[in-house]
Amino acid sequence: MSAVALPALAPPRRAWLTDLPVLLVAVVWGASYLAAKGITTTSTVVAVLVLRFVIVLPVLTVAGWRRLRALSAAQWRGAGLLGLVLSGIFLVETYGVVHTSATNAGLIISLTMIFTPLAEGAVTRVRPPRAFLAAAALSVAGVVLLTQGGGFTSPSVGDLLMLVAALARTLHVLMMARIKSVQAADSLSLTTVQLGSAVAVFAVLAAVPGTGESPWTVAAGFGVREWGGLLFLSVFCTLFAFFVQMWSVRRTSPSRVSLLLGTEPLWAAAAGIAIGGERLSALGVLGAVLVLAGTGWGRRAATPAAP
Repeated sequence: MSAVALPALAPPRRAWLTDLPVLLVAVVWGASYLAAKGITTTSTVVAVLVLRFVIVLPVLTVAGWRRLRALSAAQWRGAGLLGLVLSGIFLVETYGVVHTSATNAGLIISLTMIFTPLAEGAVTRVRPPRAFLAAAALSVAGVVLLTQGGGFTSPSVGDLLMLVAALARTLHVLMMARIKSVQAADSLSLTTVQLGSAVAVFAVLAAVPGTGESPWTVAAGFGVREWGGLLFLSVFCTLFAFFVQMWSVRRTSPSRVSLLLGTEPLWAAAAGIAIGGERLSALGVLGAVLVLAGTGWGRRAATPAAP
């Protein structure tokens, strides 16, 4: 897609080598709604976020210590800035999930698919292809049908927070693609700095009176099920997901990454049916088909034509 200035784009015949890991991120993020709701309450949001990040940060630091020391000051600043945005995403998204329905959360967060190509086009002054916008609209229509089984309630504070989270996700993807200092740096080191910045933000918030229970109190009260959910959120939904996103956005366009991640509500529904015992209506099945069709169409629209 000509709208993105990146070091290199994956050739069409190898696009799935880049797209598949991003699609797996959408799968684990979809399952994260059930996991987060199972271990998080209004008073434990900050504590759970501290625990979620602290688990993986020491492993990343040890594994990439030499490469961390090789980062330049500009790269540290760039990754640290991305980490601040990342901390904001997790805060507003987690509070949003707690204060709204899963139906509303999945629908509103999918608007990232629309925000990203529009923001990308505004920055580069190149209008996204009509086919891509049509594919994104088809996917969003599918998400609407997919989530109608639970009903779309009146807007709440949680709904507004999810809208802010969708905007923040768009900002994060675009920043990863456009901050020059981070483009040539090692992905593992950049991910480590991002997570470290986010942990610092959450730790400061956890120390402020009135922000909820302390991480240590929450950890002491966790049983096997809660620890399993926390490890899933930490290892797969945090470490794996953001490493893949950092890796892939430099090999393809932000719009392609956003569209693939936009299938997240589909996987959330699949997890709800397979694990949570939810049932999918006929409209929900139609919505799932539209999401898949829109994603496939969007992939082709965003892929540069073969010479």
